[in-house]
Amino acid sequence: MRLLILGGTEFAGRAVVEAALGRGWDVTVFHRGRHEPPAGVRSLHGDRTAPDGLAALATEGDFDAVVDTWSAAPRAVRDSARLLRGRAGRYVYVSSLSVYEWAPPAGYGEDAPVVTGAEPGAEQTEYAQDKLGAELAVVEEFGAEDSVLVRAGLLLGPYENVGRLPWWLTRIARGGPVLAPGPRDLPLQYVDVRDLAEWTLGAVERELSGPYNLVGSQGHATMGSLLDACVATVGGTAELRWTEPEVILDAGIEPWTQLPVWVPPGSDLHDALHSADVSRALATGLRCRPVEETVADTWRWLQDLGGAAPTRLDRTAKGLDPQVEAKVLAGSGGVSDTTS
Repeated sequence: MRLLILGGTEFAGRAVVEAALGRGWDVTVFHRGRHEPPAGVRSLHGDRTAPDGLAALATEGDFDAVVDTWSAAPRAVRDSARLLRGRAGRYVYVSSLSVYEWAPPAGYGEDAPVVTGAEPGAEQTEYAQDKLGAELAVVEEFGAEDSVLVRAGLLLGPYENVGRLPWWLTRIARGGPVLAPGPRDLPLQYVDVRDLAEWTLGAVERELSGPYNLVGSQGHATMGSLLDACVATVGGTAELRWTEPEVILDAGIEPWTQLPVWVPPGSDLHDALHSADVSRALATGLRCRPVEETVADTWRWLQDLGGAAPTRLDRTAKGLDPQVEAKVLAGSGGVSDTTS
């Protein structure tokens, strides 16, 4: 297979590149040159937001497939798809569950209503509209039969540049009492970025088309099993203090951002972020590795970097201020868990 990755040097794109190289594919990476792609690829430079920014692609030959992870102005995706139309067999766009109209009910599938106001030729606006606008651009240029829309949910794993799992790992490595947001058996829904990559390449091989909610099944892990895996991996003196959601919310702590991954049960946030119907992805080959493997491999990657993960400047900062955590723990009477 001859594969073109638009991006390919960070997180999801890098995972796709490594998976493709592992399959023996011929991989070309088109990127801005800010980060080095994995060894073994053909590297092309260009800025999709600049005039003539796609010039390096103009003289390239044909590809079996294109994988695009862009998350800003839909216009950039439209321009890329238009340039590659007729030169690539399939266009795979890594989109997001955020394209669904808020708030999607628990169990929502690919046919759920999507946000309004998205345009394929738009400049950057809001994340959800931008992702849907890019989807529309791909389908407009390649047609529904030759487009794959990977609506990713929560992504975890090595190379994470958003700061969710790396924050939990570094917080637990610091040791001491840790504010663990309950309930302990709260079901989570996420996908290891490497499992997303393998499914994406399988979609190319199977010549799939259309939208797919691409995240693991609900309850593949729980808040408890995730944090237990972090404690077991990191070791040290961390002691999880399980705390009721009401205590956390009453303290003004923001779910998802200040306590990454966690959102309170029974909320719109939990339905949207941890309750999607993923039967279509599972039926077409999605396989998810154990949470313990995701955590251990992410910690190993962090250690190789010296403990500090890269972060994207266009994403909100993640994590809880230590003074806020200590104050909540002092007044909450959280349940200690020394068995993790």
